[in-house]
Amino acid sequence: MAFELPDLPYAHDALADLGMSKETLEYHHDIHHNAYVTNGNKAIEGTEWAGKTVDEIVKGTYNPDAVAQSGIFNNASQHWNHSQFWQMMGPGGNAMPGELEKALTESFGSVDKFKEEFTAAGGAQFGSGWAWLVKDTDGSLKVTKTENGVNPLCFNQTALLGCDVWEHSYYIDFRNKRPAYLSNFLEKLVNWENVALRLSA
Repeated sequence: MAFELPDLPYAHDALADLGMSKETLEYHHDIHHNAYVTNGNKAIEGTEWAGKTVDEIVKGTYNPDAVAQSGIFNNASQHWNHSQFWQMMGPGGNAMPGELEKALTESFGSVDKFKEEFTAAGGAQFGSGWAWLVKDTDGSLKVTKTENGVNPLCFNQTALLGCDVWEHSYYIDFRNKRPAYLSNFLEKLVNWENVALRLSA
């Protein structure tokens, strides 16, 4: 099953007033994400992974013991990560649904404590990677961070929220200020309705 670049669920300039510029989305979605799609399709062509879903490829090619993951994994996982990322954001300052607020409070003590933990995880990820809110295999909510393209699928976790902390995701708008980017992401960019739907799914 060939990878396909998904359309953004909003216009390229829809998040500009919220801290993510049109230029960032043009580079990040149209160039960076598209490169994972193109290179991923080349990598799986003629292999056992051709015809498999992205989820199957990510889970099947992840090697927890590898110093560096394979090209197939890297492109498939980053395609998956970014496809989720665009859906997890949105314009309009979505209010947090009550059931999600309750779940975060029960798990972290308060919504603010969750945001502190999420920001700390993303800020502490050395080099490239992602910060996540996940539902773990035991049903509990946890904040995690992963290196490079590794994602919750690799650990059989459900991704509720993810934030890309590769420099290309924030350098145009925030330069080297990753904590400010993470804080802005949580306060202005997250589509909390999407997170709540993932939690209840």
